[in-house]
Order: sequence, then structure tokens, then C-alpha cells
Amino acid sequence: MSEKGKVVTPAAPGLINKEDIPQVLPILPLRNSVFFPGGVLPLAVGRQKTIALIKDAVRDDQVIGVVTQRKAEEEDPGAADLHSMGTVARIVKLLKMGEDNYSLVVQGLARFRVNELVQEHPYLKARIEAIEDKTPTDHVEIEALGINLKKLAREVIEMMPELPAAATELVESITQPGHLADLIAANVDVPIEEKQQVLETVDLKDRMKLVLELLNRKREILKLSSKIDSQVKGEMSKTQREYYLRQQLKAIKEELGELGEEEEELDELGERIKKLGLPPDVEKVANKELNRLKSIPTASSEYTVARTYLEWIADLPWTKKTEDNLDVENARQVLDKDHYSLEKVKKRILEYLAVRKLKNDMKGPILCLVGPPGVGKTSLGQSIARATGRKFVRLSLGGVRDEAEIRGHRRTYVGALPGRVIQSMKKAGTVNPVMMLDEIDKLGADFRGDPSAALLEVLDPEQNNSFSDHYLDVPYDLSKILFIATANQLDPIPPPLRDRMEVIELPGYTFEEKTHIARNHLIPKQVKEHGLSIDNIELTDPALSKLITGFTREAGVRNLERTIADVCRAVAVDVAKGSGTKRTITPEDLEIILGPEKFWMETAERTETPGVATGLAWTAAGGDLLFIEATKMQGKGGITLTGQLGDVMKESAQAALSYTRNRAQKLGIDPRFLEKQDIHIHFPAGAIPKDGPSAGVTIFTALTSLLTGIRVRGDVAMTGEATLRGLVLPVGGIKEKVLAAHRAGIKRIIMPERNKKDLNDVPEQAKREMEFVFAHSMDDVLRSALEEDPFEKAAKNPPPSDGGQPQPQEQQQQGTPQVHA
Repeated sequence: MSEKGKVVTPAAPGLINKEDIPQVLPILPLRNSVFFPGGVLPLAVGRQKTIALIKDAVRDDQVIGVVTQRKAEEEDPGAADLHSMGTVARIVKLLKMGEDNYSLVVQGLARFRVNELVQEHPYLKARIEAIEDKTPTDHVEIEALGINLKKLAREVIEMMPELPAAATELVESITQPGHLADLIAANVDVPIEEKQQVLETVDLKDRMKLVLELLNRKREILKLSSKIDSQVKGEMSKTQREYYLRQQLKAIKEELGELGEEEEELDELGERIKKLGLPPDVEKVANKELNRLKSIPTASSEYTVARTYLEWIADLPWTKKTEDNLDVENARQVLDKDHYSLEKVKKRILEYLAVRKLKNDMKGPILCLVGPPGVGKTSLGQSIARATGRKFVRLSLGGVRDEAEIRGHRRTYVGALPGRVIQSMKKAGTVNPVMMLDEIDKLGADFRGDPSAALLEVLDPEQNNSFSDHYLDVPYDLSKILFIATANQLDPIPPPLRDRMEVIELPGYTFEEKTHIARNHLIPKQVKEHGLSIDNIELTDPALSKLITGFTREAGVRNLERTIADVCRAVAVDVAKGSGTKRTITPEDLEIILGPEKFWMETAERTETPGVATGLAWTAAGGDLLFIEATKMQGKGGITLTGQLGDVMKESAQAALSYTRNRAQKLGIDPRFLEKQDIHIHFPAGAIPKDGPSAGVTIFTALTSLLTGIRVRGDVAMTGEATLRGLVLPVGGIKEKVLAAHRAGIKRIIMPERNKKDLNDVPEQAKREMEFVFAHSMDDVLRSALEEDPFEKAAKNPPPSDGGQPQPQEQQQQGTPQVHA
């Protein structure tokens, strides 16, 4: 339903006398327009009430009252929705345009005032009072006002070329002042409220002054518009012209209350930016970009780029933050509940909270948790977030090779986005989350830049309060974030980046710790995830021990959790079949469910013959045992090294052989043992690359065992770098190596004397159950590693002078096991 129209031509006023106007009139509500006496207005009618009114009015040949609605969107207006003053009108012409649509032309006759509504159905009727113009006695002033009105009207018509030339003649031909004022008010482009004010002004002099004021304002607007047009004429590009037209269109829509969705959304975006509490320099950039956006056509590609940029600004947290839970005892309970052991990390977090409680402006620490897989590095970040009451976001850096992943792309590129750090901040929604930089040691670098170099600014407490992302191109404060990086090894992390982080090493777990973790965390979790309950399954202590020692051998507990899941799935099958009895898992059941054991205590078996020694190695997955086998055969003094060795390990083997030849006489070995024999040293697990100097003492021990015929003790493992002078130099990874030896059942560990301090980080359980020998020289190693002191044996049985070898060596040649690859 709609009634739209425009005054087209004037009619002669005074076509009806006041006495001829009925006291009760049918009322036609009018939208978006004001109808004046003396005017002719075409209308399109669709509302059912209005159609009923027109049919009755045409049938009875009666006049109607036309009144403007206060709100155009009101579909069924009542007395409160209509203005009090309207125009008596006669229906001049009526055309049926469709089933429920009519077109009619009405002629304005006189003003009237609505006193009260007397009918609402089927259409509105009101008791009215006819109003006549109040003509003042000063006719000279009225005449002067009329002259001014006509003069101003001519000027306005001349400045509006879209109006026909006959408009000037029309204005000149009108002699009645009231009719002139109404005609001009009906056609001038002013708001509906101001036109209604003209209609309601009964005093003729006041009405003419009011119309004169409206017309004067219209003239000034046209003058200014003409001035602007003359300034930009000839210089206006297509884009500028579109902008100008759009601004005019926007102004028109604002006047009509029809502001488009795009404009409303931009206004809403501006309000969001205003409420963010941006820093002054950022707010200046955002407002400048918003003003530029309003001038860009929505169809332009630049519009989307600028709009996306502003939405990123609006979505980022600038001042919103969560309140830290500074209850140290509560944090301790949360961390202890989620993670067993890991005392060093827990201690550091509690220290941070304690300092925050005393000094509120402390910057967030930047921790780097280093340790083998499966020890709880990533999940520890979530626990820290829970303990401190902060949001948690995880940023995976594994395989990231593009610097733009960290710093973002510049907006000149298609599809540009901020870097992952800023994206994570948007996800967190606060300025002080716990941000987990996972697998920071897996960062790469290629022709697109070095992401680790881009992280230098992110992880520097002195710089990250004004981090610059290429996309945002404004400073962003990262100093309130609690950064926690994780890595399996420190070596791949560049030194400058490593220097910015506080490194905390996480050791692997001992048997006792794994048992506790499995009982309190892993088993309940897997039972729940497989739809079981404690009434369906019970894992006995012997079965759990066998799971830990016989089916897994790792620093963490990830494989242990998978193995427990395998057991739960087997029980779930029985429960799904309808079995209601509780299944108690014994060690014998494990072999049925999981198959035969995968690991066993093999050190004693592998060192049954001379020439085999057990070393300790460090890997990214934690410590591990390293068996070194040596054998001899007839030849011309060559040495063969196999097992995919690096250059450093090959050199260690050469140094060990040289020192063995140097000490041959004192060890009871013929100094000429290489003249007719070849030596072969093999490192089993040949598919795995090996390197490093820490196997030096192990190689020397294996060679000595081979050439003296004295076996290496089955419960001994060793590590240390050997020199040509026979000294044992310190090595790294002591904690991981000791735990690996403990898992494998080793009882005695030989290590460099200068590594004694590294035992401080080893769990107490491992230190209680193992014996540690601190060697200064390789002679100390031999006395502790071999079953018999080679120096005492050599004193009793000097080596033969003919270069022959003791008989046990020949037996070793035949008995060397070949199955441990």
C-alpha cells in the first residue's frame, strides 16, 4: 500500500465555501507528502481502508479530508498517528489499475482541523472544523512579501534547469498571496515537517514569511552547489563524479529516512571503533581510513580492502583483558591436578603469580619448555591458562617457512591478512592471554624470509609493546601476553631467539611417575572416551607394570596412552556384545590383546661376549641406549665403521683406536695387533643416523673388551667424549640419558666427572635405584665397565711377543651375535 505524489499544477482556490464543507469527513492518510489547498495531486492507492473510502466518496460525490501521517511506515494509522491539520479535497479522476490498486487525482479546496475521530472501520472519519486564512489589514506588507516570493521563486527556477520554462510564467500568473505561498511550499524541496508547518500556519503574513525563509534557504543551497560544480568542473574524473552523486544520493536518502544498509553498517563500524579505546595514533589512522572508505564506491576493489582492514581493527582487543587469578595456592592445586611431577615449571609459574600479586605492572614471562614428545608440554600451557584465569590460544609453528606468517602481508597484495600472532589475538579476545608457540624448533626458512627472525620482536620484552604487523601497519602491544614456547630440542632454535626465552627443560618420566600418571589421568580418560565405566574394566598393577616396561619404552606417556586405549577397545567389544561382568586385565590378558612384548631387558644378553659395550645417546624423543659392537678378522690392519655414522662419530672411533694402540702394552694387548687383522666396529639400528662425540668412551671400551677378551658388565651403560690423552670430557643430555638407562634396567652409569652437577635435575627415584661412576680418565672407565680389571690381568699375563692373540678372542670371533641390528 502506498500513496506517492507530487503537485503538478495549481487549481483556482476558493472553489468551495466554508458552509458547504461537511462537519464529518472521511479521512485519507497521506505518506511522504503534504497536500495544500489549490493543488492537484495524483495518488496511487492500495490500502483496503483507503479503497473503501474512495468507492463511497465517488458514489456519493462527496469531498474527503487528506491528512499527512506522522510516520510514513505506519500501515494502519489512528488518531495519534495523524497531524491535526489537513486539506479538504475533491476526487477529480479515478482509474482502476489492478484488482486492489487504484490511481486517482485529487484537488485541494480548503484547510481544516481535525477535532476528533468518529469512525475507524471500514475507514477513518473525523469531526472537523474548516479553517480560513487570517488576512492582516496591512495589505502593503502582504504585497511586498508576494513580490519577494515571486522574485526568489524566479531565481530558484533559473538555477534549476530541470524545471520547465513555463514554471516562471505560472508563478507570475498567481495573484492571491495565500495560493502563491501554498504553491511554492508544495514544490520546494524541504522536509515533510516543514511543509506541514506551512500548512498549519493560518496567519497569511506568517505563512508567507515562513515560505520566504524556506525558499531563501533553497536558493543558498543551489548557489553553493553551483559554486562547487564550477570549481570541480572539467577536473572531475569518473570516480569523483560517482562519489559526488553518491553523496547527494546519501543526503536524499537521509532526508527520506531511507539510508542504505552499507551506510548503516559503516556508521555501526565507526561506533565500534570509537568504543575500542584505541591509542591516539591508532585511532587517528582508523578514523582516516573510515573517512576514506565512505568516499569509495562499494563496487570498487579498494572498498573491500579498506573495509576488511577496519573490521580487523575493530575485532582486535586493544584494552579488554581478563583479571588474573593471583591465588598462588589455587594455581598450585590446578597445576598439580592436571600434571604430575614437572616441579621446575610449576615453581616458575607460581613465582610469576607471586610477583604479579606484589607488582601489578610486571611484563609476561617468555618461557620455552624443552623436552621429548609426550611429556605434557602443550597441555601444560592450557593448565597455566586455567590456573591464572586467562584465555588460551595455541599457535602451531611447525613447518612455517614464510616470514609473512608471523608479520602478516602488506595490504597491497591480493588476499592480504595479518600474521598468525595478530590472528591469535583476535581469537583470544583479550590483551593478556596465554599464547602457546608450539614446536618453535620446527620453524623453517626459505626465499620468503626467516620466520624465526620475525619472532625476535614478538618475544623481546623490550620491543613487543609496539609490535608492528605489516597488515595493520600500526603498533600493537604484545607485552601483556604470557608466551610459552615448546620444543623437542634447542639446537635448531637460532641463538638470538633462544636468548630471548627462559629455557626450562622437561625430563622424561620414571617408571613410578608413569604409573601414577596412568592411574590418575590416562586410564580414567580412556575409559570415559571409550564409553566404559569403572564397573566394566580394571587394570591390575602387574598388568600396568608390564604395559609400561614391556610394551612401551619412551620418555613421555603418549604411546602408553595409545596402548591403554587398545586395551579399552578390546573391553568395549565385550561390553557391546552384552557382557555385564567386570573385566580384570592381567599380564596374561595383555599378550592376548596386544600380542607379544615389544621390549625386554636385553643389555645382559647383548654383552654376553667380549667386544660389545652399551652407550647412552640423546635423541629428540629423549634418551636411548646405543650398543656398539666390535669384531676382528684376518686382514692387513684396516678399520671399518658401519651404522650410518656422522663425521664426528667416525673421528671418535679413530681416536679410540689410536688410544687403544697407545695403551696396548699396559692392557695386555699385543701392540702389533693391527698388522695381520682388520677391526670392524658396528653401531646397530643402522637405519638411524648417528653423530656426536659422546660415544668415544663406549667405543674405546668395546675395543678393549674385544682385544682383551674381558666382557663388559651387562648392567653398565656409559657416556663421555674420549681424547687422545685418555681424558673423559663432559657431554650433554645427561638427564635424558640417565632416564633412558633407568627405563632399560641399567644399574650402573659411567659418566664424565665434570657432569656430576647435571644429576641435580635427575628425578630422585632414578638416583636411588642406580649407581653413578664419575670417570676422570678412560682407565677409570675400564675398571668400572669390564668384569675384570684389564691392568691387573695384563700384569699377571703379559701379551705374547709374536703378535698372536689370546684364545678368548678367537672364541669371540665365532660367538659374536649377529641378530641385534
